[in-house]
Amino acid sequence: WMAVTDRLKRLIPGRIIGVSVDAAGRPACRLAIQTREQHIRRERATSNICTAQVLPGIVASMYAVYHGPHGLRQIAERVHHLADTLATLLAGAGCTVSTDPRFDTVFVSGDGVDVSAVRARAEEAEINLRYVDGGVVIALDERSDMDEVRALAAIVSGAAAGQPTEVADSLDGLRRTDAVLTHPVFHSHHAEHEMLRYLNRLQGRDLSLTTSMIPLGSCTMKLNATAEMIPITWPEFAEIHPYAPADQWVGYREMFDRLEAQLAELTGFAGVSLQPNAGSQGEYAGLLVIRRYHEARGDGDRDICLIPTSAHGTNPASAVIAGQRVVAVACDERGNIDLEDLQAQASKYADTLASMMITYPSTHGVFEEGVQRACEIVHEAGGLVYMDGANMNAQVGLCRPGDIGADVCHLNLHKTFCIPHGGGGPGMGPIACTEALAPYLPGDPVSGKDAVSAANYGSGAILPISFMYIDMMGADGLRAATEVAILNANYMAARLRPHFGILYTGANGRVAHEFIMDLREFKQSAGIGVEDVAKRLMDYGFHAPTMSWPVAGTLMVEPTESESRQELDRFCDAMIQIREEIRRVEEGVWPQDDNPLVNAPHPVQDVVSDAWAHAYSREDAAYPLSWVRERKFWPAVSRVDNGYGDRNLICTCPSVADLAVEG
Repeated sequence: WMAVTDRLKRLIPGRIIGVSVDAAGRPACRLAIQTREQHIRRERATSNICTAQVLPGIVASMYAVYHGPHGLRQIAERVHHLADTLATLLAGAGCTVSTDPRFDTVFVSGDGVDVSAVRARAEEAEINLRYVDGGVVIALDERSDMDEVRALAAIVSGAAAGQPTEVADSLDGLRRTDAVLTHPVFHSHHAEHEMLRYLNRLQGRDLSLTTSMIPLGSCTMKLNATAEMIPITWPEFAEIHPYAPADQWVGYREMFDRLEAQLAELTGFAGVSLQPNAGSQGEYAGLLVIRRYHEARGDGDRDICLIPTSAHGTNPASAVIAGQRVVAVACDERGNIDLEDLQAQASKYADTLASMMITYPSTHGVFEEGVQRACEIVHEAGGLVYMDGANMNAQVGLCRPGDIGADVCHLNLHKTFCIPHGGGGPGMGPIACTEALAPYLPGDPVSGKDAVSAANYGSGAILPISFMYIDMMGADGLRAATEVAILNANYMAARLRPHFGILYTGANGRVAHEFIMDLREFKQSAGIGVEDVAKRLMDYGFHAPTMSWPVAGTLMVEPTESESRQELDRFCDAMIQIREEIRRVEEGVWPQDDNPLVNAPHPVQDVVSDAWAHAYSREDAAYPLSWVRERKFWPAVSRVDNGYGDRNLICTCPSVADLAVEG
């Protein structure tokens, strides 16, 4: 997480939650300002963030909710006192201890201390310390106690620890006196049962894969099997520091090596780096590899990046962040890269062409037949090809980026390879590349050489998920998953084609693993926009597909291989019924300004209200199809005011004092 002043709020990367209101004036939260802005602003975007580390952030926030400001201060005071006590013991034993203000960390200078001997004693006691600048750094936390403090003092000083003399507070003058965590949520859930109930209430508002399919195109929301998830809870994976001595994580290293080899085989490349923490960071890292390659060859002036309009939405922003200048390449009427325009642009910028970023299958949901020729055109002009791995779920076991002609690609382990990523994280976006590019893969973060993350293996603790998935599926299983994903998309497209336009198809009328439904005609015929359809799907118990990207006024659907035919049919039935609802508006049965679509979604508060003056029935609003009754998911709020949420980024909820007065 990061915080900025109000002046910089429109430049901050990532996501901001704005506090808005719904149609009835109820509080409602939404992603504000730069929601999907990288897809809209493209090379002018200030962020290429697609997957962030939100789920670990939620864990941290729930820690604050449970303990509250008083509990957190108590924990901090205790840890700080232990650090000051350790410093006092070490100083009393003749060690040179830093007198700078400290919170939880003590620095012992190498003056008068044999650092090698300290290290030997610490490792014998199975304690890892940090050795830097000729001294020893010791960090304590809330699991530390006085026994640990005495043991550390003895290890560092080489003598048995005595009793501490009076412990001076090293934070005098720096202590906060203002109120922190004033929102009522940090004062309400300190008993375990209350915390449990609070978490369960939040979970009940979350439409997840436990409820229904999430057909987000380009996001690949597939099954995250329990068998894949369990290993990340094992302490052998969960409690190892990323900079622990190498002999303490031999098993981790074996898993990393095997996973790298598996990904190399699946992509057709020679080198793999597991360091990038997200797909967007993988894009950035891949472009840095290309830049370093050109620089090493004396071609540092190559900075043009060709990006077809069919590429993944974060690509232009990633190119700009990596220091490249973006030149757009047109697509033809079928959504394919216009090879003539590509040839013209490659020739025009032949002296400065660094790369081309492509997505395959394209973001239009089509296997482009000219992709190999596109790669050849770029190579002939001296550039390299970066392939976005967002749609790798349509390639695994069937074709490989390296064989197609790409030079580097990233892989969304949080999509194709089953790491959960709903709500924005955690993500892993490793990159794979040719043998020629392998020397320029991200380096060691400790030395600071060409690193893109703070740890060599990024979010290494979640890599067991993808490792388990690949190992359990095997070659035949992975290939079958890809085939079923493509089959499912084509089945749904075939069912929906009589009711909605399918915007792009291949030469044989087929789509890849996703497809785009064209809803633009309904704005003219019924005053119904794509957002109305997306909101209405909530009344049927579905998350909307990807809306208005890559084409405004459309929905992009990706079913994945994880969904049964029954679930595919339920979604198709919902969309077909929505088409019938639009027809009723077109025919004048329902007015354009009062129908279930423009008023969607319908929370239970509205449906059971005594006031119901709509032109349609409550049953039409809440139970549009019979099976909805058995598996109803109630939206928490009605239509959210988007503009209000952009203007109100900070929650102005009542303070604890205000609530006490009102109560």
